[in-house]
Amino acid sequence: MGLLTMTPVERDERFMGMALDEARMAAEEGEVPVGAVIVIGDKVIARCHNRTEALHDVTAHAEMLAITAAAEYLNGKYLDKCSLYVTVEPCAMCAGALGWSQISEIIYGATDNKRGFHTMYSTQQGPLHPKTVVRGGVLEKECAGLMKSFFRSKR
Repeated sequence: MGLLTMTPVERDERFMGMALDEARMAAEEGEVPVGAVIVIGDKVIARCHNRTEALHDVTAHAEMLAITAAAEYLNGKYLDKCSLYVTVEPCAMCAGALGWSQISEIIYGATDNKRGFHTMYSTQQGPLHPKTVVRGGVLEKECAGLMKSFFRSKR
């Protein structure tokens, strides 16, 4: 099925599936399994996963790496025509960076009740750009299951 004939739900699930593939790669590398994909229209311009262990860098979250890759692709710092698909709700650091990037849309899978940006701010929008649309729950069971499985294996 071509991207133009997909329903919005099918489109979201397709791109979240790519983010899940990235998250699985992270888990295989011993990283917390978070994957991110940034698209403009129907074109993927960035695919990343957590690399904090490999790079010895606490800022090497999937979203941060994806923002950098997308900005490089676009040759500019604003992602105002882009959508981010990420397997877990962004943390406060990533939400701040996404706000500065002016990303149009954030679609996440699983909610993070401990470190997700929604738990850290008194407003729904938090540090995001006022025009950014946020939706959660896309392939939520798969995204949450991957995280639970990863941490269960570490105990």
